[in-house]
Amino acid sequence: MCGIVGYLGKNKAVPVLLAGLHALEYRGYDSAGIAVFDKEGVICQKAVGTVAALEEKLANHRDFGDGIGIGHTRWSTHGAVTETNAHPHTDCSQNIYLVHNGIIENYKELREKLNGDNHQFKSETDTEVIAHLIEEIKKEDLPLEEAVRQALGRVQGTYGLVVIDKREPEKIVAARNFSPLIFGLGQDEFIIASDATPIMKFTNKVIYLNDGEIATITPTGYRIQTIEKEVVRRDPEKLDWDLESAEKGDFAHFMLKEINEEPEAVRNSIRGRINLEEGKAVLGGLTEVKDELRKINRLHLCACGSAYLAGKIGAYMLEEYAGVPVEIEFGSEMRYRKPIFEKNDVFLAISQSGETADTLASLYEAKEKEILTLGVVNAIGSTVSRETDAGVYQHIGPEMAVASTKSFVSQVAILVLLTLFLGRKKDMSLVVGQRIATELQRLPALMDKILTQEDLIKKLADKYAGYDNLLYLGRKYNYPVALEGALKIKEIAYVHAEGYASGEMKHGPIALIDEQFPSIVIAPQDSVYEKNVSNIEELKARGGLVVAIATEGDKEIGKIADDVFYIPKTLEMLTPILSVVPLHLFAYYVALKRGCNVDRPRNLAKSVTVE
Repeated sequence: MCGIVGYLGKNKAVPVLLAGLHALEYRGYDSAGIAVFDKEGVICQKAVGTVAALEEKLANHRDFGDGIGIGHTRWSTHGAVTETNAHPHTDCSQNIYLVHNGIIENYKELREKLNGDNHQFKSETDTEVIAHLIEEIKKEDLPLEEAVRQALGRVQGTYGLVVIDKREPEKIVAARNFSPLIFGLGQDEFIIASDATPIMKFTNKVIYLNDGEIATITPTGYRIQTIEKEVVRRDPEKLDWDLESAEKGDFAHFMLKEINEEPEAVRNSIRGRINLEEGKAVLGGLTEVKDELRKINRLHLCACGSAYLAGKIGAYMLEEYAGVPVEIEFGSEMRYRKPIFEKNDVFLAISQSGETADTLASLYEAKEKEILTLGVVNAIGSTVSRETDAGVYQHIGPEMAVASTKSFVSQVAILVLLTLFLGRKKDMSLVVGQRIATELQRLPALMDKILTQEDLIKKLADKYAGYDNLLYLGRKYNYPVALEGALKIKEIAYVHAEGYASGEMKHGPIALIDEQFPSIVIAPQDSVYEKNVSNIEELKARGGLVVAIATEGDKEIGKIADDVFYIPKTLEMLTPILSVVPLHLFAYYVALKRGCNVDRPRNLAKSVTVE
């Protein structure tokens, strides 16, 4: 989603802002721009396309900016992809400049009123309305922060907002409502951003803004107040991500780096959280609510995208091994339902960023119903981590590629831990708990073994990259993996792919199968193996090509499938963490072969912070 960066400090603003925008490129965007103040005047420059295109336009201005400025990468919502619609936006007098993430729902009404007051609009965006609204209010000669506060009192919608005014050239005002915004405290400087990546180079001390809060930042410090003018006292927190983890290193793309980090992601997610002797999970983040969890009646899982698919795997585990009834719903659907929450129900939000708009809206609905809320999240200090009653951190460092990979396996691993945690409080035996815990600890080494066969996956990708349609099939625990495999290749290779439960194949999708429509069937030797083999036979009888993901030592499947990739044997409930690794690699190499932008696929954003 759109990215924000702002700077106030001792250095020239242009190079700092450009570095920050480069750090935000992973979020997905279609245009970029900056506005900086200098004793020579104001420079506001925009470019459609990459930050590099903006940088080229600013080649003669890199030493411009007396230590204050704002920048933005735009992912278009209101208005086409043009320089005029790119941020920053300004008012009629070109005193006020601002950047904005989010959507202003009543912008048409506000625009009509401001047009009546003789304001002249240049763009098609909802954002420009805020600049003119602040201008109109500031006619009363108010300080910038007060004008912003009053303006936001008239706005309906979501925003992460950063504003500067050339009449107050040593002040930045930042505000948040359902769109993440943080600022870092460096040595005589401040960095404001929509996430931590632009900040890490300068400092690890950060302040997270909450919804309905406004921060005023000057060279002497900062102050925070609510829209209702209540003063907020908040000390800085330590950022636990580092710059090295947010860089590609020797890898060609962030996605390839992060796939290769999947074993380490599982290690980090389970480290210190397994009591092997007792067959239990040690989840410190749930300690304070363990008594409530012992009485759990039903678990409501809520997520979007790959996190939702990780949750579907978790639902199988929790019902089969912990005896906990589970309902799982997309955040974008749950927020518009009226889910029935009963006594001792628990709500669990899964979100790598902790800022997914639809998941957050569903979380707030659960909180309104006063049930226990939990989170599985990677970003410390994110909204999900602050708004839930308890939760579990992933501890996998930043994930920079738009397509989720290492966060997916981490989320599944944490759901295994949650199954142990709840199962051992119910009817799960010591022996079963120990078996799951032991095998979970083995998984990272087995994943490393899969990654040593990367060349085999690359050869498969070369063979199948020319096909524009693929069918992914799986049963039980691997049905969500089929969905994940199809999602990945759609996201980054722009291949039309269907993810289906194998048993549903005959209820429609098999009509598509011919020699130009290959299938990828996840068929490990588990409780539904024979059923999957039958499905492969049916595909072959229709002339379809088949790639099987199978268990090491299974020679029979090689007699019917056209190609086979083998994964190590593990417990059935844990196979998704192994079977998904080759599918992530396959999607990566198909995208590479098709000449796609792997890390920043078209039309997509890393964190969907608007509806």
